[in-house]
Amino acid sequence: MIFPTDGDFALSRKVREPSKMADLVRFQNRQYSLDERGERKMNKKLNTRYVAVTGMLSAIGFILMYVEFSVPFMPPFIKMDLSELPALIGAFAYGPGCGILVCLLKNLLHMPVTTTACVGELANFILGAIFVGVAGFLYQRKKTKKTAVFAAITGALLMGVASIPVNYYLTYPFYYNFMPKEAILGAYQLIVPSMKSILQCLVCFNFPFTAFKGLISVAVSLLVYKHLSPILKGKSK
Repeated sequence: MIFPTDGDFALSRKVREPSKMADLVRFQNRQYSLDERGERKMNKKLNTRYVAVTGMLSAIGFILMYVEFSVPFMPPFIKMDLSELPALIGAFAYGPGCGILVCLLKNLLHMPVTTTACVGELANFILGAIFVGVAGFLYQRKKTKKTAVFAAITGALLMGVASIPVNYYLTYPFYYNFMPKEAILGAYQLIVPSMKSILQCLVCFNFPFTAFKGLISVAVSLLVYKHLSPILKGKSK
């Protein structure tokens, strides 16, 4: 009878060790494949929710464009609405890109019923994109309530500042085709007779009005966002 020697055992171990290594590599590859499929599935779910939430917020913003009303101490052709509110909530939930996309889509939806040859929608998009873009960008850097307040107020004030050149160079020149410049100036002078120019009116009236409009959206969003965030992101409270 021939008994195995120590050399035979050593050779057997050398044969088994590569086999164990191969099994380990196969296991790691299988685990990586499972993780990769799980990540792809999660990303697909997040993308689907992003599209659904963006569409829903855009529709709400479009509807809110019809819920407008006059405010005291402003000419009758200037209306208040809260159509930027859904875009601001989207910017907080999914970043500035979502908020800007909501602003774009709600205005695209409104274009078929436009009364301003899409000039009003373009101006609305520019101002809304500045508002929610700035707010969303600053909030994404540090997601705290204090940052949210600062970011949203900053966005509202910048929207107010931007309303001056946007109205002066874009919106009002279009209105001049239907209403004389003197008539528009006269509407402001009925409120404050000392107004001397359209630019002065935009600085004294439209800037604070637009900023105040944004601040109302800020106040409402801060009240409701905490309750809506789990729903928008698909998380349970």
